[in-house]
Amino acid sequence: MSLLLIVLLPLLGSLLPLLSSNHRRHQCALLTAAMPLVALLIALREAPGVLAGDVPRLAFSWVPALGLDLALRLDGLSLMFVLLILGIGLLIILYARHYLSTADSMPRFYAFLMLFMAAMLGIVMADNLILLWMFWELTSLSSFLLIGFWNHQSAARKGARMALAVTGMGGLALLAGLILIGQIVGTFDMQTVLDSRDVILDDPRYLPALLLILLGAFTKSAQFPFQFWLPQAMAAPTPVSAFLHSATMVKAGVFLLARLHPALAGSQEWLYLVSLTGLVTMLYGAYFALIKLDLKAILAYSTVSHLGLITMLFGLDSRMAVVAGLFHILNHATFKAALFMTAGIVDHECGTRDIRKLKGLWRYMPMTTALAAITAASMAGVPLFNGFLSKEMMLAETLGTPLLGGLAWLIPTLATVGSILAASYSLRYVRNTFFDGKPRELEKTPHEAPFPMRLPILILAIICVVVGILPALTTTDLLTAAADAALVGAAPELHLSIWHGFNLPLLMSAIALAGGIAVYLLRQHLFTFHRQFPSRHSLTIFEGAVQRLVRFTQWCIDTLENGSLQRYMLWVVISALGVAGMGLMSIDTLQGDVAMQPADPMVTVGAIITCFAGLGTAFLHRRRLISLIMLSVVGLMASLAFARFSAPDLALTQLAVEVVTVILLMLALFFLPQKTPKESSASRIVRDVLFAAGFGGVVASLNYALLTRPLTSISDFFLDNSVPGGGGHNVVNVILVDFRGFDTLGEITVLCIAGIGIYKLLNRLRLFMPSSDSEGRPWSPDRYPMILASVSQTLLPMALLVSVFIFLRGHNAPGGGFIAGLVTAVALILMYIAHGVEWAQQRLSFQYQPIAVSGVAIAALTGLGSWVFGYPFLTSAFGHFHIPLIGDVELATAMLFDLGVYLTVVGATLMILANLGKVTTPHRPSKQKEKA
Repeated sequence: MSLLLIVLLPLLGSLLPLLSSNHRRHQCALLTAAMPLVALLIALREAPGVLAGDVPRLAFSWVPALGLDLALRLDGLSLMFVLLILGIGLLIILYARHYLSTADSMPRFYAFLMLFMAAMLGIVMADNLILLWMFWELTSLSSFLLIGFWNHQSAARKGARMALAVTGMGGLALLAGLILIGQIVGTFDMQTVLDSRDVILDDPRYLPALLLILLGAFTKSAQFPFQFWLPQAMAAPTPVSAFLHSATMVKAGVFLLARLHPALAGSQEWLYLVSLTGLVTMLYGAYFALIKLDLKAILAYSTVSHLGLITMLFGLDSRMAVVAGLFHILNHATFKAALFMTAGIVDHECGTRDIRKLKGLWRYMPMTTALAAITAASMAGVPLFNGFLSKEMMLAETLGTPLLGGLAWLIPTLATVGSILAASYSLRYVRNTFFDGKPRELEKTPHEAPFPMRLPILILAIICVVVGILPALTTTDLLTAAADAALVGAAPELHLSIWHGFNLPLLMSAIALAGGIAVYLLRQHLFTFHRQFPSRHSLTIFEGAVQRLVRFTQWCIDTLENGSLQRYMLWVVISALGVAGMGLMSIDTLQGDVAMQPADPMVTVGAIITCFAGLGTAFLHRRRLISLIMLSVVGLMASLAFARFSAPDLALTQLAVEVVTVILLMLALFFLPQKTPKESSASRIVRDVLFAAGFGGVVASLNYALLTRPLTSISDFFLDNSVPGGGGHNVVNVILVDFRGFDTLGEITVLCIAGIGIYKLLNRLRLFMPSSDSEGRPWSPDRYPMILASVSQTLLPMALLVSVFIFLRGHNAPGGGFIAGLVTAVALILMYIAHGVEWAQQRLSFQYQPIAVSGVAIAALTGLGSWVFGYPFLTSAFGHFHIPLIGDVELATAMLFDLGVYLTVVGATLMILANLGKVTTPHRPSKQKEKA
């Protein structure tokens, strides 16, 4: 249960800030920090066992049919990321307390931040591939909210949209890849997948699965060519940038590479795709970090470069390279979070991040200068800082790679070039900001930030120094445990130390530092070279692509959705013809082995009437009332056909639905022209006849093919289990209220929502009421004939009695709540038709919305009631009881569920029909106005 708390506490913590106001900022920060602090303590309590080799797991069955379980694990790799996410997250919470202005909504910011933290924790602890993907998408959504937090700024809105679009696209690709892996292995269980490397690599679906998963990882971790979105995310508040670039979001991609490394690595495709993509990204990010003028832009592109370095290490065919990649994840998180926070302090206290204006700040901000220098030195790979150790390991691993064969020397050479650029932009970040002259044109007078704002940076800077000096004592156990989870077999023995003697990696490190200084001193030549090439902002390119896509989409909509119902139906018919036609062409012969049932005279007469009624509907479609009458004949014959072929429940349902439908169409057609204008030309009529004939022929052929072939269905199961399992002889009703009760609950919920939605649309709507027919003859002044009124009042109690009878017998004989509800609704609507809306509402003074809502509530509570007795949701119970004066009866809880169906149908149907008939009711002045 402790594993679940690690994820749930920050998730619940997203609600706590909302309990505080924006004016109580200190209280809001404390409430926010409480939950992740407890989660961190729980993780630290589990850490000794995990470092010793234990892997705690927790699993709850969720959707077994889809292989989806709520399963969590805490191995060494998960533990490393959990400590990073929660530890740096707590520092970000403290930092943000003083960074955000009073105009910013602190509760909203902290709520988004906690949601982001919980999503990332879910990714690193997921023990099920689909669950991992769900948290993966949650990070995209929560980062969208955080990047666009300052939604009044255009850059923030555009940056958030870009991040969501790119990472969302990658998320869909990742889902496809994970599904393929699940199909290859036969399960989505993480451990089974990690143990199935040979099965996965030998499967022909390995390459498409690998490409899709890498697409998801590369988009999330901003690898080339998807690197453009990450620098645009700097439009977010600096605490978001510090968290996103160090421990969350972008680290999700490299975490995925580490997590699935035991299952997917080991092939040439992995070696080349991952390594070369990381190498290119490292060089690309380092180059642009060197030429940018905005502090956060420099750090953003440096993040791209370092993510490329980590990706390259995971791609190399070396076990120690994976360890180096994990080590650099730790180191990069510490110095990058600190550097972003120093950039935020500079922006917060100086009003700008432009390094052309920021010079000589060491005089005003000595503490911030020292912290920035320490963490930038770690980023540059200076000895005695943690970044030096992992970069030296990286350079050592590039020397022995088999990548590129005879040209393998290019890999360490280019890795050294990337390190040179890293040292150069790190030096530029510190010297051009805090030294090299005096500040100019600043919006504020520079001064040191409050100590609580500097405290998180101080803690991270101390970690950079301590790990750099004592790596074996501080990180060996954690790295070993993480490497055990990211590798097949035990992790290689680690010997982390500052000094390994004079060797080639040390020489490469020295070249990188010296070269970095030289490049910095000659940087103007690089700037001049860069200015020779026309540069387009990535955000401009992305927005242009989005606008072109929008225009193309609009063209497609204008072409296909032109307001012509005839064309829409034509496309539907063509699609159906294509799908059904291809299926029919794939079979050898149309007629199967089953003999057709002979047509008796009654069936033949019914079919002839149906055909003529259908033709009459088509030929007389311009006279809408007559066409509606002909259409009702088709519905009546369908009801008789159901009754003829032993489907009385369907017959009753069809008959009741037909009555309701005719009433609804009559009310709707009242406001439309009584004759349809002649629109179709002769050529279009011929076209439509041909398509209709073709569609009818294909559907008839399909029916004939099915009816003449043996059909295996699940009907035997329901017939055999209706009485012992559901306690009812009416199989149809037992299916609706028992076996498929969850489907019925969803359907009545949708019906209730639709009824309420239509009621809201029609409420207070008043339409023009025509006063004459199509020939100009005025309507009869007798709007409510006496015969109709007398008949309706006579039929109402009889109809209500019939509906009660149908409801009570539904479990064992044809009937049920749905049919009874329609009968009741039709009887009440008849009163509206016979006497008018005002007369009926005076006598039926209750609201229909509560009836429909109560029906859904009763059905849901019936399902929940089974939980009280320890049974699954919507499990019904039944028994036989002796009731005095009545005798032996069978009672079932399904009757309560059916009562909910009944009330929902009555309420929703009356909400629609009664209010549709009310839209022509004239407004009457109130009594106060009449007296005035």
